[in-house]
Amino acid sequence: MTLPRTFDVVTLKAFIERETAALRADVRQATEEAGGVVGADEARADARAAEAARAADSGGAAAQCPCGQGNGAPHTCSGADPSHDPARCLCATLPAIPASAALLEPVRDGAGAITDFLIRAGNHVRSADWLVPPDQQVGRPYFEARPGAVTSGLLPALTSVLETGRALNGLVVDYTEERFGRLQRVQLVHHAAACGDRLLMTWRPVRSQAELLTIDAQHLASMGWGRWDLLSGAVSWSEGMQRVFRADPLLPWSLLEMCDAVLDEDMGAFGEFLASVLSGEEPAWTRIRFNVVGEVRTVDLLGRPVAGTDGRPWAVHMVARDLTPQMRSRRRLVAKESEARELRQQAEAERHVASVLRDAVLPTYSEGLAEVGVSAAAAYLPAEPDAAVGGDWYKCRRQPDGRALIAVGDAQGHGLDAVARMAQQRYAVAGLAQVGASAGDITTWLNELVCVDPAAATATVVVGHIGPDRVLHWASAGHPAPLLLRGGKTYALPTDHRGPLLGVVPDHAYETAELALEDGDLLLLYTDGVVERRGRDLVEGVDALAERLASIGGLSPQRVVDRLAEEYGRAAHEDDACLLALRID
Repeated sequence: MTLPRTFDVVTLKAFIERETAALRADVRQATEEAGGVVGADEARADARAAEAARAADSGGAAAQCPCGQGNGAPHTCSGADPSHDPARCLCATLPAIPASAALLEPVRDGAGAITDFLIRAGNHVRSADWLVPPDQQVGRPYFEARPGAVTSGLLPALTSVLETGRALNGLVVDYTEERFGRLQRVQLVHHAAACGDRLLMTWRPVRSQAELLTIDAQHLASMGWGRWDLLSGAVSWSEGMQRVFRADPLLPWSLLEMCDAVLDEDMGAFGEFLASVLSGEEPAWTRIRFNVVGEVRTVDLLGRPVAGTDGRPWAVHMVARDLTPQMRSRRRLVAKESEARELRQQAEAERHVASVLRDAVLPTYSEGLAEVGVSAAAAYLPAEPDAAVGGDWYKCRRQPDGRALIAVGDAQGHGLDAVARMAQQRYAVAGLAQVGASAGDITTWLNELVCVDPAAATATVVVGHIGPDRVLHWASAGHPAPLLLRGGKTYALPTDHRGPLLGVVPDHAYETAELALEDGDLLLLYTDGVVERRGRDLVEGVDALAERLASIGGLSPQRVVDRLAEEYGRAAHEDDACLLALRID
């Protein structure tokens, strides 16, 4: 065997044709040398001579059975006549039929219409293990012996055979019968032909149990098998093979047709696979991609040669397993993993950027507050340790006019968009406060800024000033009221003046409220993430925070913030939060 250096579809098909032609030539020559091949003309001549000889021996008439009926007229093989030779009778051939078989004689009513058939002879083959074989029902009417066939349409079909002389080929009947107290069913395919005034009928299961299990196994395993006879060119495929390659059951692919379906990139591997099989190597295995009805299918092939005594293969067996669904799933998995990796990288980059932004826009509180008689501490509390910063923010610094600016806000959302809005609002408050405006005016101007920004979402904020006179001037836009700890008791500041969320009502004028502070007062500003819990009312959360603040109020602002931050971290939260604690010294 001379193998091409490389395979493409043309060279591979030429290789297969060359090897097949050489095999056929060698086998034909060897057979002729052994005297085993007879020419077609000689065979036909021999057949005509044999037929003439038989006619001469019988005097030109059909051979007669000793019981008096010719072989051309089948009859009941009852054995009652001692001179009857059943070996010359059609009935004697029934045991040689591999399917259930019976000779039927029509039963007619007074008007001559066929109403049933009498079982005159039968063989021993059971079409199902629970059905009685035909030879045990001789002498009984067929539809009495086979009650499940009464409504099957078999009677008119058999009647038509007798009336027209046309054979019945492949009538499938769902045969149901009660046996041993249980209903049994089997699909039977029937064939029948007229024999004089009688019928010869055979029936067998559409598929045997082994065939059904084999088909199921092929379907479950997405596999099939085929056989290519290199001498005759015949190709036979299992149903599983037809399913793998989406081929017409009556037109399985030849080896050349398989070459046409192989992808160009896999042609070399397929050529080496076939060459290995044809050279007698076993078993050969490969994985090939085929173009099947416009779809690329990945198939594992296992090939084995069928060799003669001379060791030369004359047929090829292949087992194919369709891996297309697994390969498709694998590609989807790889794509999902790649997408997840990109998302992780994107999230990590976003967390890094957000962390840098957070450090930039949430600096430590100003040390200049001590000159105003205020000590402060603040903290940003993410809902998750590695979560990106959200829209929560705080501001605490001494202004040039000697007042302390304090603010806490919450811009809706998470991620970089929320960070951008948070930074915008935080710096806007700082800038607006430089003109010496009141807390209400600052909040009003901030609301206008949010309302005119199409990219902005709603937000809440508390803005306030503490002057040398120790009076808190503050305004609120939909934000939780600050908590005041005084004399061991904690309460929320009155919110009668509180206005709507930022970005909801344009041109709204926010009011400024006043509160005189005393030495030792502790003021706590916070965002709603501190008090929100799933399944708990917000008022309950505020009350719980106030109670906790009262229990630790004797500590410094930094210790208060640290304690509250620890408790926040131990509980389950869905939102970030900010804390800003101030003590009047």
